[in-house]
Parts: sequence; structure tokens; C-alpha cells
Amino acid sequence: MVATPIGNLEDVSLRALESLAHADAIAAEDTRVTARLLAHHRLHGKLVAVHQHNERRAADWIVEALAQGKNIALVTDAGTPAVSDPGATVVAKARAAGFRVVPIPGPNAAVTALSAAGIADGPFLFAGFLPAKPGARRKALEALSALPYTLVFYEAPHRVVECVEDMATTLGTERILVIARELTKLFEQIHRCRLGEAAAWLGADPDHRRGEFVLIAQGAAVRDKGVKPDWERVLATLLAELPLAHAVKLACALTGAKRKTVYARALELARETDTRHP
Repeated sequence: MVATPIGNLEDVSLRALESLAHADAIAAEDTRVTARLLAHHRLHGKLVAVHQHNERRAADWIVEALAQGKNIALVTDAGTPAVSDPGATVVAKARAAGFRVVPIPGPNAAVTALSAAGIADGPFLFAGFLPAKPGARRKALEALSALPYTLVFYEAPHRVVECVEDMATTLGTERILVIARELTKLFEQIHRCRLGEAAAWLGADPDHRRGEFVLIAQGAAVRDKGVKPDWERVLATLLAELPLAHAVKLACALTGAKRKTVYARALELARETDTRHP
């Protein structure tokens, strides 16, 4: 699993270059993007496409190649594989087949943005991409709204304005938001404002809406240590996207609720869903 630059092609480690140079094949999210990286560093390699539409099938091919003693490097277009990018299915199948999976660390957009955000050190929650549909996006934000953790999101340029508008409505206009765009590239920009001001800043200049975005929102203020986050709302949101056991584990980790209680409620919600959709 080889992390690759998120913009500047020089942001690649010597170990990553060595891994790519000696791989029998390079599994790439977009072979054209990876070909440019290889050409920049005067490398050559056999490129095989592994993306969200063929990952399960490609994972089988990779396992077969590993069984033949081949060394496969997996990369995505930018950053660390399997972090809001393809890769997790390949890792799971390779591990299940008994093969070693080696992470080659490197660039990651979320951590890069956090390092320059100026938000107080402490726990953060990486939420990746929010749902594209407005209703689902607001529901996801509501589940996160009471958590006292810095919230880190990825967003695409064509949705970023409506996304920050929903964040302001759901999380509150006074929270600090850091908008990081085009990280490590020529027109890199990191802007800090209040959530209520974010949409206006994005609308003030078309260039403010270009590139891929990392959005970092200040966590909810903790007014009373006795007040717990709404774990039932968090659980319901997680169950809509994840298997029951995974949703329960994550809900407990995020809210501090007791596993036995959360698990029992998860079973009830699952039964209710089965009843509505026989």
C-alpha cells in the first residue's frame, strides 16, 4: 500500500519510489494519473487498473498474483490508499489469503490540512465525504453535531458551497471552519473563518471553488461533562451505512455509551427495518 503525492509530485518518499520501482505490477486507481507520477520520477512499471467499480474482481487477480510470488504495489490517484479511496477490499482479501500487507506511509490530505489548520490539538474525527444528497448530508451532520471532536471532511468543488451551508445550519454559524484547497499545489489556499461566513467567502471568487477540498470544523463545545452525545441518533446514522457490529463499535467509541445498551438498541432498529422491508 503505497501513499503517493496529493499534488506536488516531489512529495513522495524514497521508500515509495523504491517500492514502485521493484513491484512486478502496480495496481492503480487511474493508470493515467500513476503513469504521470512514474514518468516524473523516470520509473517504469506494469500498470493494472483497480478502482471502485472493479475492486472486488481486481482483488481476486491480485491475490492470484501474490500466490505466484509476485510483488504488487497498490496506489490511488493521490494520498494514502483505502482512506476515502479504493484499497480496503484488496487488503482484506490479501490478508484473508494469508499474504503480508505492507503500508508505505506518506501524504494524506486530511492530516496535511490539520497540520496547518491552527485548531487546538486534540481528538479529531475523519468523516471523509459526506453524502451527496442534501437530506442524507444534513442527517449525517446532525449525527456528528454534538461530538466534541474536530470534524474533518473531504468535498468536491461542485458541492462545497451547499456543503458548508448545511454545516452552518446543522453545526451552528459560530464554529471555526478551515477550508483547505489545492493542498501542495501551485494555488494552495488555506482559509480560516466562522461557519456562517464560509459560503460567502467561497462565492466571492470563482477560484475559491476550484480544486479538491478538505473542510475542518471545530468540535462542539463541552458545556457539561455529564451530558453525553446522542448515541441513539449516532447509531441510527451509522446503521444506515455500516454492518450492525461495526456500527455498534463505532457508536460506542464516538459517544462513550455502553456496548450492551447500544447493541440491544441496534438489534431493535434492525428488526424494525426488516419489518418495514420484508
